[in-house]
Amino acid sequence: MIRNLAARTFLTLCLTLTMAAGAQAFDLAQLSQQLREPAVIRGQFVQQKHLRALPLPLVSRGQFVLAREHGLLWSLQQPLQQDYRISGSGIAQRTPSGWESTDQQPAAARQNQLFLAVLGGDAEALQRDFQLDLLGTAEDWTLTLTPRSKLLQQIFSAIHIQGGATARRIELLETQGDSTLLLLESTEVDDQLSAVEQHDFTH
Repeated sequence: MIRNLAARTFLTLCLTLTMAAGAQAFDLAQLSQQLREPAVIRGQFVQQKHLRALPLPLVSRGQFVLAREHGLLWSLQQPLQQDYRISGSGIAQRTPSGWESTDQQPAAARQNQLFLAVLGGDAEALQRDFQLDLLGTAEDWTLTLTPRSKLLQQIFSAIHIQGGATARRIELLETQGDSTLLLLESTEVDDQLSAVEQHDFTH
């Protein structure tokens, strides 16, 4: 009888743990919703570009502002100073006379679109071109993107994104052996843009 009671207790415990794990399962829909919630995210970035021809990575630093309704302000501060605005309509660069659209190579344009989709939690857009594999919890997750199309397979072998409430680490592995590691640090969430940021997005 004691043995049967112990067996039933063990079975009940297993079922309870299984149900708890199922209830807490973190899926793509939840991740997408989580990343879409903040209206504004500000922070600092460190980007490391690893090129096969160079022994050390090319490192750049700066600040960013991601606005759910507008896009991304990317302010490069080191090794040089330059401001970029990335939106669904393309990339603009700040000049003395204002924002001017830039011409981009297809690979660079695709990479910027990916940044917007990843940072903005647009899983639907990502699933059109990638197989998505998600592991972890809402507080600590890893998303792996594997290209589906022939075009993207010629550019990327895989993309790995890690984060919690927001994305923290993005690594792009290129088929030719180069890679880019983007670290998003000191991120803060806000419900509105500053007056200066609003102007930069709309003018």
